[in-house]
Amino acid sequence: MPRSSMQKQKLLYLQKIMLEKTDEAHGLTVAQLEEELAEYGIAASRKALYDDLKILEESGLDVCSTRTNTVKYYVGSRDFEIPELKLLVDAIQSSKFITRKKSLSLIKKLGKLVSENEAKQLVRQVYVSNRVKNVNERIYYSVDKIYAAISENKQISFDYYMWQVNFGGDPEKRIVRVPRKNGERYFVSPWALCWDDENYYLVAYDSAADMIKHYRVDKMEDIEVTQAARDGGRQFDKFDIVRYTKGVFSMFGGEETEITLSVDNSLVGVIADRFGSDVFISRESDERFRVNIRVMLSDQFYAWLFGLGNKVKIISPQNAIFGFKNKISHIYDEYM
Repeated sequence: MPRSSMQKQKLLYLQKIMLEKTDEAHGLTVAQLEEELAEYGIAASRKALYDDLKILEESGLDVCSTRTNTVKYYVGSRDFEIPELKLLVDAIQSSKFITRKKSLSLIKKLGKLVSENEAKQLVRQVYVSNRVKNVNERIYYSVDKIYAAISENKQISFDYYMWQVNFGGDPEKRIVRVPRKNGERYFVSPWALCWDDENYYLVAYDSAADMIKHYRVDKMEDIEVTQAARDGGRQFDKFDIVRYTKGVFSMFGGEETEITLSVDNSLVGVIADRFGSDVFISRESDERFRVNIRVMLSDQFYAWLFGLGNKVKIISPQNAIFGFKNKISHIYDEYM
């Protein structure tokens, strides 16, 4: 490229060098900046560089300097601070629905928001128990299509999959994905996306069933935005997404029921974490309190309840008590 043309790009390359090579702990002298620009085939005098740094500062780049034996220049404040980026990296690493490949790609992109030296601090290994990374790379495009449909007020269609045991095929692949409803397409009106237990879920209105349903996004394939306008606006006007996600344990369906629990005082944090600190509780005794909550009476709810042992007891309604006893009885029978 001609010398004059490179001179026109000098400011751009100088800004790139400052952003990539410098931070509060790693400054560059004017002589070092000359050397860095030379790597791009750009010649620069010291006097010109002082003027260029001033222009970058006036344009919004936070150009700072330190003086010891020599003066070094570096970029001070940035859009993101290192502690903020570390939190984002931890969230990405520990998220089950983000695949390993996509996790590495996202972290690499976050590293471009700071200097090369600071980016090394973002290479962190976060260990989270019971975490299995998703294998569906297409989930990101699925989420994008769902948001597009919501924005355009359109229905979507998709194939929905489930896991199934397959002992007749490849011994390396005995857990396989198969389509639900024998491959029949689903048609729903998307209204919201929510994140529960590290999974993405679509909350949508099913016109045929005349009810609100939810679907795991990573199990949705070949999502298409249709030309049909969304249904279910009247139902969603009265819909409380926060209460819904609190009550649907791991987003597995069941009969939504209001139940009363007797809870040991030591588990007030467990109740607050699950249902919110604003849930209403009443005193039962010096050791226990009662709380009314709405939940889906599902296997997942009963499993959660069982894990709390005798410190939680269902008081009402009777069908919830019967369902829990029945579940315990079936488990007991398996071990007899």
